[in-house]
Amino acid sequence: MGYGSIGKRHIQNLSNYSDIEIIVCTKRKQDIFLKKNKCKVIKSLKKSISENPDFAIISNVTSLHIETAIELANAGIHFLIEKPLSHNQNGVKKLLNVIKTKKLITLIGCHLRFHPCIIKIKEIIEKKKIGKVLAVQAQNSSYLPDWHPYENYKESYAAKKELGGGVVLTSIHELDYLYWLFGKINDVFSISDKSGDLELSCDDMSSSLLKFKAGIVGEVHLDFFQKTIIRQCNIIGTKGIISCNINLNRIKLYNPITKKWSVQLELKNYDINEVYKRELDHFIKCVKNNKKSINDVGEGINVLKIALSIIKSSKIKKMVHVK
Repeated sequence: MGYGSIGKRHIQNLSNYSDIEIIVCTKRKQDIFLKKNKCKVIKSLKKSISENPDFAIISNVTSLHIETAIELANAGIHFLIEKPLSHNQNGVKKLLNVIKTKKLITLIGCHLRFHPCIIKIKEIIEKKKIGKVLAVQAQNSSYLPDWHPYENYKESYAAKKELGGGVVLTSIHELDYLYWLFGKINDVFSISDKSGDLELSCDDMSSSLLKFKAGIVGEVHLDFFQKTIIRQCNIIGTKGIISCNINLNRIKLYNPITKKWSVQLELKNYDINEVYKRELDHFIKCVKNNKKSINDVGEGINVLKIALSIIKSSKIKKMVHVK
């Protein structure tokens, strides 16, 4: 469902499975890419459902995610839904009830949970190599016009508030992996705004403070306007520091006793598509084995609440308790 850049990536990766037939639900004409990957193109969701698919991937615009997911769930179809789950909480409880009733397998498309760096960080933390975690700083900066140079960035869903765009929701990956690593977030305070330079209808920057239930204080900076990609996080513990550069696929560990840094992970020439392949493989295995995924819709709802609380905090200029 949906045939944008992420939809094409999923199609390409699905084509590597010899036992999978791909149906693409899109109103676009069948192009060379779809023909090459032997995709059957159907223009309506209802007709696509009548084909009785084993599972679906929802990759249309954010504002249509819940509506599409409910229709699939009512038909008893397992689904992977791209992040964010939605741009508001309308229909979210209804969707969750149908999923539980139908006993469906779901996965939120937050691919960083499958990234070697994030997995390694989780391992280091669980082994208490840096002791008790006290604070974390995460950043995701990039230049929106460079995302898809072949299209007008102002027409992308990420640039349009009405389609569920905006830096907090579009760049929700950071909130997702921090929630995965450190658990529930109780309170948030944020300043989110438009720089004006990109002429968007939504916020293109956000700086937030997070207070985790575990007592950890987090700082998250997101923006669409930096002309160099910066994606990193630093985790400060009582016995050391983890420094991760996700772009360079490198993790360093600081030992306060020796006062030296040591490289814990460094992947050169790493193909980021491997992360999406891992994600897809995990989902398909969960469907086949009827096993709960690593990041189901219930998890997605929790992370969506954090993102919406950040947006609310910026509007009312106050700290917001995440309910």
